[in-house]
Amino acid sequence: MATTTTVVLPGDRIPASSLPKPAHKKKPLTLGPGLRHTPPETITSTIAGSLETDHKKNAAWIDFNSGRYLPAAGDLIIATVHTSAGEAFNCLLTPNTATATLPHLSFEGATRKTRPQLPPNSLVYTRVVNAGKHSAPELTCVDPSTGKSEGLGPLKGGMVFAVSLGMARRLLAGRKGGVAVLEVLGGKVGFEITVGRNGVLHVDGGSVKVTLAVGRAVQEVDELALGEKAQRKLAEKVLRSL
Repeated sequence: MATTTTVVLPGDRIPASSLPKPAHKKKPLTLGPGLRHTPPETITSTIAGSLETDHKKNAAWIDFNSGRYLPAAGDLIIATVHTSAGEAFNCLLTPNTATATLPHLSFEGATRKTRPQLPPNSLVYTRVVNAGKHSAPELTCVDPSTGKSEGLGPLKGGMVFAVSLGMARRLLAGRKGGVAVLEVLGGKVGFEITVGRNGVLHVDGGSVKVTLAVGRAVQEVDELALGEKAQRKLAEKVLRSL
């Protein structure tokens, strides 16, 4: 379970006592967004935010709410196909960032003959493979260890809604994220959501009315910073309108 340990500023050195302590000592430490490793053992923050750790995964990262998404390896995102050239799709992660590359063969079972045909503006749920400073981010729609999609791939139907990066992280955390409005709505109406860490939420409620209601409810919770009680009231209001 991730817990906040301390607030850091750019350039702060992270003491060993603040890093995760895994049950298996041989498990390598994984550094997420906002942390940099300088050999042999120095770890510093590159952004301001709160230091988060996951002892089970032996991972650490900086949690921050910025208006600009910075790609990091392992992030689950919703990308928009911009063009297709050569052996890859050029995809947009946000309106203000350079395009990322999504190889045509990085889909489950894809071959040169069966690779997906994705026109411009197609939505794809994908994972960041690498995000080098001097090269375009690379994306994939398969788990490298299994070759399976594991839920990744083109998104069809539904609608997309913009949310803050902080809300995206809360949604990805499931119940631990404290987005109670979805719990209440999900108990009464059926819908599917897909969350991109780049601040993109895809909702498919089976109808325009339900899809809009769910997406806008999440946006309202995000914009007004509603607590659990207020979220439950909002959910009841939404349900009465459906």
